[in-house]
Amino acid sequence: MFVSIVLLTLCCFIVGQGLNAGTSVYLAYRGETAALAGIGAAAFSAAAAASRIVFGPFADVRGRVIVITIGSVILLVGTAGAAVFSDLNLFVLWRLLQGAGFAAVTTAAATAAADVLPAERLGEGIGYYGLGQAISMSIGPALAIFLVSTDPAENLFRGLSISAAAVFLISFCCHYEKRPERLPETSTYRRIAKQRAEQEQRQRKDAGVSTIAGDSAEAEAGSAASTDGGTDISAAVGARADAHARSNAEPDATARKGATGGFFHRIFEPGALAGALPMMVICPTFGFGIYFTGLLGTKLGVANAGLFYTVSAVAMILIRLSSRTFMDRTPAIRLHAASALAGIVFCAMLVAAEQVAAGDAARDALFYLAGVPYGLCLGMALPVNQTVSVKNSPPERWGAANGLFLLLNDVGIGIAAIVWGVTNDLLGFTATLGFVALLVFTSVVVAWFTYPASEKR
Repeated sequence: MFVSIVLLTLCCFIVGQGLNAGTSVYLAYRGETAALAGIGAAAFSAAAAASRIVFGPFADVRGRVIVITIGSVILLVGTAGAAVFSDLNLFVLWRLLQGAGFAAVTTAAATAAADVLPAERLGEGIGYYGLGQAISMSIGPALAIFLVSTDPAENLFRGLSISAAAVFLISFCCHYEKRPERLPETSTYRRIAKQRAEQEQRQRKDAGVSTIAGDSAEAEAGSAASTDGGTDISAAVGARADAHARSNAEPDATARKGATGGFFHRIFEPGALAGALPMMVICPTFGFGIYFTGLLGTKLGVANAGLFYTVSAVAMILIRLSSRTFMDRTPAIRLHAASALAGIVFCAMLVAAEQVAAGDAARDALFYLAGVPYGLCLGMALPVNQTVSVKNSPPERWGAANGLFLLLNDVGIGIAAIVWGVTNDLLGFTATLGFVALLVFTSVVVAWFTYPASEKR
């Protein structure tokens, strides 16, 4: 089950990464300006944010798999539609559908992964779950550039539609909500399903006792022994009901708060802020890596700037494959601090590359090798903070929790795309990297104040 979710995530991120990397090239082939590509990127981000707000809570109410299926259909329509109807007047519409579908699938899939993992290996499993995203970083952009360079350029959307269709097909393999008994005994979803079954059985039994008591008025008016026996039964049933209510009081109260509280509580799970806020602060680092590292490499005259992303993807994959040795065993604050240290090293290496004379092989080497700490930073920070967000939220609100966590990721990266562009133009890359490093350090301070005490010991 978990493998199916990872494969589904891989295919979905190949589509998302491919669309983001290839769309601007596709428009350039058609003689359009970069402004239209920027409008499309904004449409994708806005639709993704709105989709997370809607589908996060919906996944809690209606189930994760149905959201994955709906999202995959939307993603497929948006991707295939751009291939079939290449009219640029519909360009923004396709980008809106692509963003909405992508966000719906990734939000529900992240929640499904947490559902099926053994509780004692939750952090390790989320690290493995992120492999789909990590591998897609090296596959998606490269595949998109290849497809868009073929004739016609619409092959970009046709090829990525195949991956979107795979998401839809794999979603039918994720049937754990109907068969929770196949999950590990300590998985959260199986435990919740067992509790619900026991509660329903207890309610049916209580209803049966009440019916018998209501239909036996004559028996109650008979012997005192029968009356005492009925009292004993009622007392026993009442005691069991009270015990059950006490054992479930806290999660039930949380669920009612999410269902009947203010707008924010209905849409999001506030407990997720423990990990989402530090992640939002460190996300501009990844925003710089996504949008501007390639541009910096071009400015420095690096032979193959795209190799940076391949190196970073390999580093990210390796750190997540080894997550069993530290996730769930090391306090989250230490892991986040280690990822922040790697982020600062990434910034320092790029600054050092700028200082090396043009044409020197050391410049290219520093630029490529900077992908290692960048990959380590992203490879640790994302699963660590997502684990904190999930653990700090009640299981029945994990969809809303993941929606909030991923939304703040999008916000952090989106703001970076605007701020770092302005900073680069006004002050240059060295100053921008200094600000990036400062935010990385600030994220550790934020984590210290937002992480629960259990994650700092």
